[in-house]
Amino acid sequence: MSHYIIRNAAIVNEDKILHGDVLIRNQRIEKIGTPESLISDGATVIEARGLHLLPGLIDDQVHFREPGLTHKGDLYTESRAAVAGGITSFMEMPNTNPPATTVELLEEKYSRAAEVSLANYSFFMGTTNHNVEELLKVDPKRVCGVKIFMGSSTGDMLVDHKEALEGVFSQVKMLIALHCESDPMIKKNADEYREKMGENIPAGYHHLIRSAEACYASSSFAVELATKHNTRIHILHISTEKELSLFRNDIPMREKRITSEACVHHLWFTNEDYDHKGMLIKWNPAIKTLQDREAIRKAVNDDRIDVIATDHAPHTWEEKSKSYFNAPSGAPLVQHSLVALLEMYHQGIFTLEKIVRKTSHNVAEMFDIIDRGFIREGYAADLVLVDLNKPWNVSKENILYKCGWSPFEGQQFRSQVVTTFVNGNVVYHHGKCIEGQNGQRLLFNR
Repeated sequence: MSHYIIRNAAIVNEDKILHGDVLIRNQRIEKIGTPESLISDGATVIEARGLHLLPGLIDDQVHFREPGLTHKGDLYTESRAAVAGGITSFMEMPNTNPPATTVELLEEKYSRAAEVSLANYSFFMGTTNHNVEELLKVDPKRVCGVKIFMGSSTGDMLVDHKEALEGVFSQVKMLIALHCESDPMIKKNADEYREKMGENIPAGYHHLIRSAEACYASSSFAVELATKHNTRIHILHISTEKELSLFRNDIPMREKRITSEACVHHLWFTNEDYDHKGMLIKWNPAIKTLQDREAIRKAVNDDRIDVIATDHAPHTWEEKSKSYFNAPSGAPLVQHSLVALLEMYHQGIFTLEKIVRKTSHNVAEMFDIIDRGFIREGYAADLVLVDLNKPWNVSKENILYKCGWSPFEGQQFRSQVVTTFVNGNVVYHHGKCIEGQNGQRLLFNR
């Protein structure tokens, strides 16, 4: 088994930054000590002076496209990109082909991930208008949660029957993750813009078609249902200022029954970026205004927003090059999410401690993940070393996504991922993925 000592790192953990050494043995963090205090005892020593050591990121929303959509991405290629970006665990969504809406189909995804994924993994069970009995078969100790598309996106998994939603909210006891947009409102907006402008609508109208009002209508309805049934819900990819009124910051996160997520693209881009990025930044929910972005950033800092994720959703360049109504929504992000957040640290938007809290600690606590998400003795050694002062440019030559492009192409980042550990194994080091040890299935203390 791998045996390492990380020496002289600035350890960012549990809202503090302390300098010290970390001993890794048998996939676990065996000892944390003061600088130069740990005896090597045959361990490989990694000198980390000048580097920061973070718990590996846990991304609670990705779309890795396997099965059925593997021309866009797959569990092997996207997990490679994830570990290169410092993400050591991911939770993948059910809108594949076929969709993961039965326990049997869900377990097939787990089996495939065990064969090929460099990162640790879990998969959401998908909801339809008719599968509540299947949802109740899911083992909450072995599955991260249930996913409901209350707004249609990539795939055909919209749950829009009120009686079906009432059934799921009242009967499912594990965490339910939600995509919230009002489909009738979006359809009305789309029809109006199509009548005015035809098929070739510029990307800059996306946030008006998939509007803030459509987001709030669906999110507020979800909160209403959850309050009625005391359901544990987690609303994904908040994109509007108005929705933030639905969330609390006056109680600890562990006491919340309603939690929320922000995604990196909603923290980085605004509607003004459509002019030069076009369909490449067409996401659902849409990237909205500067006012919305600034409000979401503030909500991350004041804890109305509980976690940060990517909603990594690759499509081919050819697909994204189509006209507005034909170009799919979504873009790849896992390789660049941490460095984008670290850029926001350099800009004074977030502290390192806040980034770690929202990308690791809170995700682990929210989902009750066993022994991950913190730098603690006895915990799995899922770690990432970063250099905060090593500028580099995103280019086609260093993009690892199967689709081969990134909305960050041409961007210079001031920080760089140096080394990523998954279960104590080095899986990424100085620009190269190191294969041979796959990730593990996440387990939950429920």
